Amino acid sequence: MALADDLLTWYDTQAIALPWRMAGHERMPERAYHVWLSEIMLQQTQVETVKPYYARFLEAYPTIDDLAAAPLGDVLKLWEGLGYYSRARNLHKAAAQVIEHFGGKIPESVSELLSLSGVGRYTAGAVASIAYGMREPALDGNVIRVYSRLFDITDEVSLPATQAKFWELAETLLPEARPGDYNQALMDLGRLICKPRAPRCESCPVQKHCLAYARGVQESRPVKVKKPVTPHYQVTAGLIWNQRGELLIAQRPLKGLLGGLWEFPGGKQETGETLTDCLRRELREELNINVDVGELFTVVKHAFTHFKITLHAFTCRYHEGSGEPEAIGVKDWAWVAPGDLERYAFGKADRQVIAHLLSRDQMLF
Repeated sequence: MALADDLLTWYDTQAIALPWRMAGHERMPERAYHVWLSEIMLQQTQVETVKPYYARFLEAYPTIDDLAAAPLGDVLKLWEGLGYYSRARNLHKAAAQVIEHFGGKIPESVSELLSLSGVGRYTAGAVASIAYGMREPALDGNVIRVYSRLFDITDEVSLPATQAKFWELAETLLPEARPGDYNQALMDLGRLICKPRAPRCESCPVQKHCLAYARGVQESRPVKVKKPVTPHYQVTAGLIWNQRGELLIAQRPLKGLLGGLWEFPGGKQETGETLTDCLRRELREELNINVDVGELFTVVKHAFTHFKITLHAFTCRYHEGSGEPEAIGVKDWAWVAPGDLERYAFGKADRQVIAHLLSRDQMLF
């Protein structure tokens, strides 16, 4: 197949050097753990961002047995800052599944890989083809972009019918030999040459196969619908101090956004509500506590995948005689000295609050 031959010839000299890639064409099933770990980390995250996390993770958990035996809190702390924390929770859960159901060996078949938490069709295909040399396609955003240009596909890429067409195309084009290298070559081509904007067509090793280039429409592929306006929410958080100089932190429920991470308790402002009223209401609903809300301490802006927030953090004093907090809308809570906050896994916005807090010379309240 001319396309595969040209692509693999280019890959043999231009492949991106990555710490999780195997040397040459050697297949090392024992490194399936490394491939799986890297693919989970790379979901919606840039390669350069992943590299240091991958190295630290392997140092802490060199085998899947080590990962399965680790407390979830430790895994989340190591993942802190990488985002999309459901990946870490699923990774930890899947490690236990591999130990329990597959004798500690990551399975080879796509069907068995799909039984693991957090493993979708792309990840299953990537692990099966790269780690085990199985003839399985791996279709990610880079590969979709490459194929949409190579074959000048004008259908909107997010439609289920279009996705099915891409998977069928990917499976048809996959060579018998070196399917893992072929999949990685497509990914590298998308990262290095066939970029979302200003593709480097003059350097493309498969330019002669590209219909979009021949027709001069490569910058218009893939076809995507215009994204809607990103919602923006005002959110409050309380830096709640007790008389011992400790702060109250709460652990989010394991399911949902930032599940299992710790935070300064609070929540989203409702229509017609002041920020301080919002904070008082959220603290009652989540922890059944009343506090004296003081001054605005800091404001942090943060963007998630589908929405943005402005976080308003207020200093608060805990009513000591009102009893202990209750874990009503949270998984757990704790009183923590400021110097011990680093032991807990927080989301990015709260970590910015912590950084500002620790830079202060005096204690608040």
